[in-house]
Amino acid sequence: MSAATTRSRTPRTPDRLCAEAVDLAREAAEEAAAPGIVGEHVEVVAEGDRVVTHFFECAEPGYRGWRWAVTVTRASRAKNVTLDETVLLPGPDALLAPEWVPWSERLRPGDMGPGDLLPTEQDDLRLEPGYTGEDAPPPNSVVSEDMAEHLDVEDAEIVSRTPSRGAIAAVAEELGMRRARVLSRYGLHVAADRWEESFGAKTPMAQAAPASCESCGFLLPLPGSLKQAFGVCANEFSPADGRVVSLSYGCGGHSEAAVMPKPPRPAPPVHDSMATDEFPLRPAKDSGSVTEPDGTPEDLGHS
Repeated sequence: MSAATTRSRTPRTPDRLCAEAVDLAREAAEEAAAPGIVGEHVEVVAEGDRVVTHFFECAEPGYRGWRWAVTVTRASRAKNVTLDETVLLPGPDALLAPEWVPWSERLRPGDMGPGDLLPTEQDDLRLEPGYTGEDAPPPNSVVSEDMAEHLDVEDAEIVSRTPSRGAIAAVAEELGMRRARVLSRYGLHVAADRWEESFGAKTPMAQAAPASCESCGFLLPLPGSLKQAFGVCANEFSPADGRVVSLSYGCGGHSEAAVMPKPPRPAPPVHDSMATDEFPLRPAKDSGSVTEPDGTPEDLGHS
């Protein structure tokens, strides 16, 4: 009978003999726990008729608020109290571990380190089977050797245009499809959404940029269908250097953001050695600053 499942919602009066069996309950708790782990007696709770649970504090480091629960009982009309079970239970203010989450859901970008392995599930939606060249063509296929033997002479032109296994493998190799699994359409969309969120048009950096990456000279376009929306930044001073960025993203390191003005150059000095400048010895008559002297000689009183 478990203390966690048999507790009634309606309060009951604990059995007197079972409630007095504190020493028996403590001995059972100390036997189940390490020495010095069982603390003070906390409370007594009636679980049923002649069934009582004694709670003791837990002094184990890391189990703050947990309690040792020892359930005792006795038979009808019997005076001997017997032990039912001993268990460690969390209290109302117990420190509990967080809910367990699988590692695949706990993993975050940047968690992997050197030597770590990240296995991929067989039915991962981000991947789909690629072309490995291991599957032979069907017997009735145009690339089958058996069908090539039954072709007439007039069909020689068709035979010459029939793609061979080697040609298919070469094309798959060039397109990067000759792998066990390749990126699926779902995986492509998930990656595009993730890149758009990190380096897209809605980021604060792009909102304050003078222009978008689409017109930047530091943008390296991606091959395939991704080049219509993404590229790789090659500006060492940009916060997105070496990252996949959206064409609508932008930063202050745009190649055409501003043209540095050239330093001003003063005009060379000009020396005019052919003309002459007039310098008057007396001020003009109409200037009013100096009175023109009278032409009559002044008698100074000398003989």
